Amino acid sequence: MMVMLYNLFNQQNLAETKISYTEFLAMVEGERVSDVVIQGQELYVTDINRNRLKVYAPQDMDLIKILRQKKVPISAKPPAESPWYMSVLVSWFPMIVLIGVWIFFMRQMQSGGGKAMSFGKSRARLQSDQSKKVTFDDVAGIDEAKEELGEIVEFLKDPKKFTRLGGRIPKGVLLMGSPGTGKTLLARAIAGEADVPFFHISGSDFVEMFVGVGASRVRDLFVQGKKNAPCIIFIDEIDAVGRHRGAGLGGGHDEREQTLNQLLVEMDGFESNEGVILISATNRPDVLDPALLRPGRFDRQVVVPLPDIVGREKIIRVHLKKTPVGPDVDPLLLAKGTPGFSGADLENLVNEAALLGAKRDKESIEMSDLEDAKDKVYMGLERKSKVIREEDRKTTAYHEGGHALVARFLPGTDTVNKITIIPRGRAMGITWFLPEESDFKYKDQLESELSVALGGRAAEEIVFNRISTGAANDIKQATDVAQKMVRSWGMSTELGLLSYAKGEEHIFLGREIAQHRDYSEETARKIDREISNLIKKAYKLAKSTLEQNVDILHALAERLLEKETVMGKELDELIRTMKPGFEFPSKSIEMEAKDKDTKDPGETSAEKKAEAETEAGTEPKVEAKAEAADE
Repeated sequence: MMVMLYNLFNQQNLAETKISYTEFLAMVEGERVSDVVIQGQELYVTDINRNRLKVYAPQDMDLIKILRQKKVPISAKPPAESPWYMSVLVSWFPMIVLIGVWIFFMRQMQSGGGKAMSFGKSRARLQSDQSKKVTFDDVAGIDEAKEELGEIVEFLKDPKKFTRLGGRIPKGVLLMGSPGTGKTLLARAIAGEADVPFFHISGSDFVEMFVGVGASRVRDLFVQGKKNAPCIIFIDEIDAVGRHRGAGLGGGHDEREQTLNQLLVEMDGFESNEGVILISATNRPDVLDPALLRPGRFDRQVVVPLPDIVGREKIIRVHLKKTPVGPDVDPLLLAKGTPGFSGADLENLVNEAALLGAKRDKESIEMSDLEDAKDKVYMGLERKSKVIREEDRKTTAYHEGGHALVARFLPGTDTVNKITIIPRGRAMGITWFLPEESDFKYKDQLESELSVALGGRAAEEIVFNRISTGAANDIKQATDVAQKMVRSWGMSTELGLLSYAKGEEHIFLGREIAQHRDYSEETARKIDREISNLIKKAYKLAKSTLEQNVDILHALAERLLEKETVMGKELDELIRTMKPGFEFPSKSIEMEAKDKDTKDPGETSAEKKAEAETEAGTEPKVEAKAEAADE
């Protein structure tokens, strides 16, 4: 419409030819002008041939005089004004635009379910793809968690079985565990097992830049749940929105706290949400708000721990079903060599082994592929291109040999699985162990572990009479263990049964920034002295052990320089050859194999509970598997 009006207004101008002022004056001098109409600073000229011309005239005071001399008829008009319809259009145009935008939004909201205002709607997605269905059969190594969640599924399928005795369906279940332990996989298995609608959303999908969006999305999420009840709502990484209120520094209104408040009200407020079960997952339960964890909101808190040796074996077998496997593959031995590995780590290990086998043009995965994949996952790629000086190789060989020999000659230590001086990642070499999993660690075992960690440094000092930077990670691990023995586990005779590790478990909440330690400087000096004494005692024991067996240390180092990798069986054979009749104070590889044949795999290790790990301080971390020599 605007284009039509513009063309109508300008059609008169389109019929006129524009000429310059100089050309116009030349026409006047040549008496070729019939008449002139002056309208403001524009001249409308008619020549002797009746052609209409348009000229823009400057402020020329002599123009009228020249025209009169040539006897050209002159007419004058006021400056041109816009038509009335153009004035009305310009005045009402902003209002017309606003009305058009409003009509667009209304139509979108009516026809598209509120597309225009979708930022306030829940982003929860309904599980509908049956082709990728996961069931409890696909979940291994976390039987207790499966049993807990299996009750939820059974309640949804047959609620009368439980309600006839007055029971009520749990309102919420919180899955807690380290990253990669299978929390999200469990939720997907619930979706596959339960014949009810399953909504899933991430905790980070609630809060955005707009104020009030998070609370609005929480309300909309539970509205969807009520419409589809009975149903399950799964919120992954709930710590993104459920963090402790008032935590950290700074004040003022917090959008995340408003979202959390709305979530608390929806879970257990005045309005009931019967039939809506909320399942959430987090690996940081310590930062969650206490109001979120109370019964009535999260009635059940299910710990999904790192799998023990039995669980790891089951997980490895599940993943090995997808690939062709050679006859030498031993899932139990592989499970023993991967303490601290989560389900995701084990899946990645099997996948890396499959890739290595394909790279080597093999028809099936062999044990060597799995061992190499384990080294790659833990330490990184083998650095074949690195040029290593012979002196550095020799230092690494004695360093790793020191770890291994101290472990074999001291009681309460783990079985040596493999020693290698092949550089991987940032490590020049590594000694792998097969830890004996237990719910508790004892003081004598921890003291032996300290000596094993310092065995590499002791070997360097004995053989070369100088020390290197290769023991940096060993010293850090030994210091961490010694600090926990003194500060957390009450293993100091001088300090007694006191804990000095308060506040260290909530370092991400920000509440400890302004807090000071609650013990005196004298106590701090005693703590430092006790830690130092433990380290010195362990180093002295490691050094004396190696000095008594220095001939075996030389033989082991020579074999490492020759073969680069020595397995635990070879080490035990070397020790027996050089020390006939020697009885190992700790288990050997042969004893491990014998246990495997005589024991039922289901009885090799008790299921580890989170409470026992916390009390015993075992904290099964990946670093406990090996002693590595740094660059």
